Amino acid sequence: MMFNKVFKFSQNKSSYLFENSLFLQNIDGFILPFILLTFVCSTFMSSDAIGFFALIVMFLTFVKMMTKPNESVDFKHFEIWLIAYFMIVLISLFGSTLFVLSLKGFLKTVIYIGFYFSVVQYLKSHKNHIVWLLGAIAVCVAGESIIGFLQSFLHLEAISTWQDTSRLNPEDILSRVYGTLKPFNPNLFGGYLVCGFPALLGAVFYFANRKHLKLTLLSLALSVLGIYAIFQTGCRGAYLALMLILASMFLISAKFFWNAYKKLYISFISAITVLFFMAITFVGALRHRFLSIFAMRNDSSNSFRFNVYHSSLDMFKDNWLLGIGVGNKNFREIYGLYMKTGFDALSAYNIFLEIAVESGIFALIAFLGFLFTLVKDAIKFILNSIDNEQIIFVSVSLISILAVMFHGFVDTVFFRPQIQFMFWTFVAVISTIVPANVANKKN
Repeated sequence: MMFNKVFKFSQNKSSYLFENSLFLQNIDGFILPFILLTFVCSTFMSSDAIGFFALIVMFLTFVKMMTKPNESVDFKHFEIWLIAYFMIVLISLFGSTLFVLSLKGFLKTVIYIGFYFSVVQYLKSHKNHIVWLLGAIAVCVAGESIIGFLQSFLHLEAISTWQDTSRLNPEDILSRVYGTLKPFNPNLFGGYLVCGFPALLGAVFYFANRKHLKLTLLSLALSVLGIYAIFQTGCRGAYLALMLILASMFLISAKFFWNAYKKLYISFISAITVLFFMAITFVGALRHRFLSIFAMRNDSSNSFRFNVYHSSLDMFKDNWLLGIGVGNKNFREIYGLYMKTGFDALSAYNIFLEIAVESGIFALIAFLGFLFTLVKDAIKFILNSIDNEQIIFVSVSLISILAVMFHGFVDTVFFRPQIQFMFWTFVAVISTIVPANVANKKN
């Protein structure tokens, strides 16, 4: 591989420097803190500040690759799809009529994918630190869940028109929480919790597997708090994604509990399902918010989205080959030529439609190929492996990816850095664990 030849040449030339530099010999010790800082700072800093820490991770990884002996890259088959997607986005950039705006969006894509490969390179030689990364995400989500819980009692005033209240009684209006993520937005907060919640839920199984009862109970309590916080965001896409998370968790956990605890397992699932629907049924604000999903054009938020979908499809039809160029600023400029109402839109409110509009049909095919291959390999590993901890790590990552994609059918907060860096970390975990074992029946 050409990249490895370049790295090998550079490593040979810089061998003396590496052998006499404590910094280079211990560079991984600097990479890990900045990865963790990227997660922590995502909870309260601006996008630029978050990206700064990710850039440091990428820079340190590049220095390591150029100087540390025997460092190399190898691409898994689902990463081939990802590289194809990236190359098509690059071609779309040069084909865009708004090159400068598209360039800004493209540079964000470079940072996200560069961060992913940096985390993969780090975890290749530090698989035992996977739990640190997932643990950091779980702690951040737990902290935000506590903040969301506290905000739910403050009856926060909506910063913008987040929900249609024209047909609701005042007592049925949900006071939507938004945590500390910037910009303040309950849909972003809901998407963030959905993305990170599987890590918090995974902590329950991780500590239970290690027989740490107190930490298991603490993780379980924080998971319940996380579910409450997701409800209080009022993000309907997050509600649907939460249902997918719980369903996926039950399906995967059946591998361990079905044969030995079948009746108890069914009872537990039934109890959780009843509690879920009781919350939707008897809490007026939640009931009205959840049922508004099916109100179609009778809900102004739904109607607005339908208008955006219609306009975005028209944009795609006119730019189906290469798209309009990546980036929400680019989208906003072009959308003005297609919008059906007087309301502006920052995105297509569907990540798959957004990819197709921005980078064309082939970018969408490449992205779907990446997702399909990744999910297939992860499921195969979960079914065949007997290593409980690795199953937990891969399951957490897979469920998060599926939940984010499901939420992405009705929103595009996926493209926010708070969610992107978590998402690509989960992909990196699967990339690190699965390839060496997926071909085997037992590991």
